[in-house]
Amino acid sequence: MVKRIFDLIFATIILIISLPLFLIIPILIKLDSKGPIIFKHKRIGKDGKEIMVYKFRTMIKDAHIIGPELTEKNDPRITRVGKFLRKSSLDELPQFINVIKGDMSIVGPRPEIPSIVKTYSNFQKQVLKVKPGITGLSQVNGRADLSIPQKLRLDVYYVKHQNIWLDIKIICKTIFIVLSQKGAF
Repeated sequence: MVKRIFDLIFATIILIISLPLFLIIPILIKLDSKGPIIFKHKRIGKDGKEIMVYKFRTMIKDAHIIGPELTEKNDPRITRVGKFLRKSSLDELPQFINVIKGDMSIVGPRPEIPSIVKTYSNFQKQVLKVKPGITGLSQVNGRADLSIPQKLRLDVYYVKHQNIWLDIKIICKTIFIVLSQKGAF
């Protein structure tokens, strides 16, 4: 209950503060490439339920048809504006809407694509016991530089040890990581 109230307050504040960005970023995306402004992607959330996660589109239209499901470093499908949005993590802003909807939390394991979740071991499936988060232990301890098993090890640790103080520590560390653009591509 405390976590949900914290999520709602924090997400509302972020959405209000970032309102000018929600006006500017769509214009930049449209000027840079054809396609929708928001990228919607099926991910797996709490209890293995499918959720629709929102992000600002950073890749060319229909990128999933021309390349792999997962983005790679120096992926040629990433647009010029998309590179900036990814480096600055501004592409993640629409996920605060996912938090308001109740599909996600501010802090938790990152939601993964269904094909990868199908490969989870029983140990790794523990990450599905909680709502996925915009940020989490794997984001502040390596981000894209970590392999999926390394990320899952950190996320399982979070599930077993989660508390409001750990969430606050992760949020503070996230601010530093985002500003330094460490592990982003």
